[in-house]
Amino acid sequence: MAQRSLTPVIVRYRLTPWWVRVIVVWLVSRVITTTLMVVFAGWQQQNPWTGAHPDYLSFAQLWDSTWYHIVAVGGYPSTLPLTADGHVGESAWAFLPAYPMLVRALMVVTALPWDPVSLFVSFGFSLAAALMFYRLMHMVLPAETALFSVVLFCVAPLSPILQVSYAESMYLFLLALALYLLLQRRYALLFPVVAIMALTRPSGLAFALALALHVAHRWFTRKKHEFPPVEAVLSIGVTLFSLLMGFAWTIIAWGVTGSPSAYTDTELAWRSSYIGYSPLTPFAGWIQGAGFWSERSGLGPFAYVLLGLLVISAAIALLLPAVRRLGLDLRFWLASYGLYLLAVFFPQSSTFRLLVPFFPALGAVAIPRSRIYRSVMVVLFIAGQFGWLYICWWSDGYDWTPP
Repeated sequence: MAQRSLTPVIVRYRLTPWWVRVIVVWLVSRVITTTLMVVFAGWQQQNPWTGAHPDYLSFAQLWDSTWYHIVAVGGYPSTLPLTADGHVGESAWAFLPAYPMLVRALMVVTALPWDPVSLFVSFGFSLAAALMFYRLMHMVLPAETALFSVVLFCVAPLSPILQVSYAESMYLFLLALALYLLLQRRYALLFPVVAIMALTRPSGLAFALALALHVAHRWFTRKKHEFPPVEAVLSIGVTLFSLLMGFAWTIIAWGVTGSPSAYTDTELAWRSSYIGYSPLTPFAGWIQGAGFWSERSGLGPFAYVLLGLLVISAAIALLLPAVRRLGLDLRFWLASYGLYLLAVFFPQSSTFRLLVPFFPALGAVAIPRSRIYRSVMVVLFIAGQFGWLYICWWSDGYDWTPP
């Protein structure tokens, strides 16, 4: 009798359109994450951004949200601010324009202030990202596994970043769309997506490398798999365009301020509180970080060993059967973005947020079908949200763990 009574429910579920299922997953996950954030807002004491116990709108404006707000209402300075000892200081140039300018346009149209409009944009793009991620995963995985990938995406430890005034949700939608178009080999449509994506979060160089690997693979396997001349020209063209867009913001900052290193110097200003001022040397940041954290944690030389193990483990992960099921192009992206992070970033608490573009790897995590496994993963991910909010977003006064 129980089985018979469940049959109509199962039938209705199977007849439910994929996008309805994704929206339900997104809604439930947003309720969970919003509840956690409201709890933390209730614990929040006075800080540089809000008073004690702020409402949700105010609590979602902490940290770099202020910089995006500055860009939206005031643009970028034509003169780089300098510190007392003559180094380039922190400024809006470290924050790309696509997200704050979109919010600004909606503010003008609606006559509403930054707080609600910026959150509306972030929430909207988080839903769009979830829908696009399902489409992407369904190209390489069965529908049921693709949907669980979306569950993991929506409850991931860093998923609170999708509903604050940051550019991440907009960027993840654009990245999921770009990867979807790449898998479909619709190169012409990639041009506008790459352009906006590269001006939302730094990504042009990493995506250019992924495209270059894609083109190289298609070229060397052209005898087995056709590589028409039109597709060859378009794919090479969009690869070069992505490379150009990877340097576009650096060139724009140079043009406005007159300093060819305006963008990189501004980015390095945030690193100075850890290791002082130094030029941007590719791949040096993680070695410098290992040195910094070895002293702070007492790990000594073992910190360098951990760094080496981390890099080796990441490389091996790309060869695991579950990850291989994602296909070559998604693995090209994972490898390219990982190499990009190693080349230009310094490891500290905001690195957790910089790991979010690895989200296609959630498809591999979603493959096991055990209900116990999946339930445990969801619980662990939600617990991770609590941990990230506590460590990185919630401010306890003197705080050296920015998100």
